[in-house]
Amino acid sequence: MKLDLKKKSWITSLFIILITLLAAVYVWPTPWNKTVDSLNKWQEHKYGHLIIRFPYFINQPFSLGLDLVGGTALTYKADLSQIKPSDYSAAMNGLRDVIERRVNLFGAKEPRVAVEKVGDNWQLVVELAGITDIKEAIRQIGQTPYLEFREMRSQEETNQILKLQEEERKKEKPDPLILNEDPYFKPTILTGRYLQRADVNFTANTNQPVVDLVFNDEGAKIFQELTKNNIGKPLAIYLDGALISAPVVQEEISGGRAQISGKFDLAEAKQLAQRLNQGALPVPITLISQESIGSSLGIESINKSVIAGLISLALIILFMVLYYRLSGLVASLALLTYTVLSLALFKLIPITLTLSGIAGFILSIGMAVDANILIFERAKEEIRKGKNNFTAIGEGFLRAWPAIRDSNICTIISATVLYFLTSSLIRGFALTLGLGVILSMFSAIFISRLYLLNLISSHSRPWLWFNFRKNVSSKENLNN
Repeated sequence: MKLDLKKKSWITSLFIILITLLAAVYVWPTPWNKTVDSLNKWQEHKYGHLIIRFPYFINQPFSLGLDLVGGTALTYKADLSQIKPSDYSAAMNGLRDVIERRVNLFGAKEPRVAVEKVGDNWQLVVELAGITDIKEAIRQIGQTPYLEFREMRSQEETNQILKLQEEERKKEKPDPLILNEDPYFKPTILTGRYLQRADVNFTANTNQPVVDLVFNDEGAKIFQELTKNNIGKPLAIYLDGALISAPVVQEEISGGRAQISGKFDLAEAKQLAQRLNQGALPVPITLISQESIGSSLGIESINKSVIAGLISLALIILFMVLYYRLSGLVASLALLTYTVLSLALFKLIPITLTLSGIAGFILSIGMAVDANILIFERAKEEIRKGKNNFTAIGEGFLRAWPAIRDSNICTIISATVLYFLTSSLIRGFALTLGLGVILSMFSAIFISRLYLLNLISSHSRPWLWFNFRKNVSSKENLNN
């Protein structure tokens, strides 16, 4: 049975090493791809064709944030004067969703749109990594188009407004409010605030493009009531006061879905859907701050971050090897495994790395060996009591686990609170720190223990694996 367990332990260790090597190539595929390219070219030169085509590894770049790759940061102030205080949060979340769809249309790399409350004011922060032209970013995001649905006026009401407008034009100083009033359609409470999205689709029979509208729950009720009261009449759609469509209501529509069909081609349907989505802003916004970050500053930050990470990793490994000897070397191997797997996870998800996020990851590297220190110190105490290496290590992991668990859970709770209740500058730090702590628990409790039990034997001298002070009970205990 012992041989079987030892064999399984070695197989598991080799599997972890294999996964780590694959993760390392995934994180940094350049050496592999250069080697593959050289081998393939050598085969073509020597044999005239490829005997074995060595595959290239996928070269997926890390997702870098605004402060690392450069770009534009815009801050908008939201006007919530027409919104009930109880609806502030829902309105801002709807605003964020619309702006996210809008910035995704012009190819911003990992755009970030966040809602922030500063004092009594609500703000929308838009970060566009890789876009350094502020004017273009502002133009692409656009101002605040206002979307509204209007129902047809009665003929008597229309005639009355037209008469008033005609009389107003004869005056020396006409009233612009009267002149600009729509004589044919009157406003309703259904506005872009209630529209979730507009999509382009095609009819099943004629394959003609149509625009599908989807309202939220409250908007669905309002739309159902409007269509019920306007069967056989047009229901006009206005964007910034201009009529863009006036489909005739055929029947009462429930479920919060509507369809705009007409004599337009695919390009016109896409433009209409885009304009509807742009008009779905629930509140007006005003640009109050703009900032451009150059790519050169981002490259400098990346270089400094990489150097800081390498120095911290090297110093931690040096300390662990000098102080804990062979067990420190094993912990360092587990730490390298943790580092590679963490970077691969950041790239795979992907997580947008910011400068604060990299700081959180570097901090988690140092925290990743905390558990090993607790385990090793506890194992030393067990060896002092006369227990053999295997028993001491097992007791070390078992008795250190409550302290490791509690401290890491506290860190994870703190990271969670930071992520959900703070701004973007802190969120990147909280995210990488939280994920790093979770992965470090696996590294310390499982990987370190696995490596240590595979390499140490019951006949190994404990002083080769642990650094004992002079207060050891007896020299005999160290040789058991």
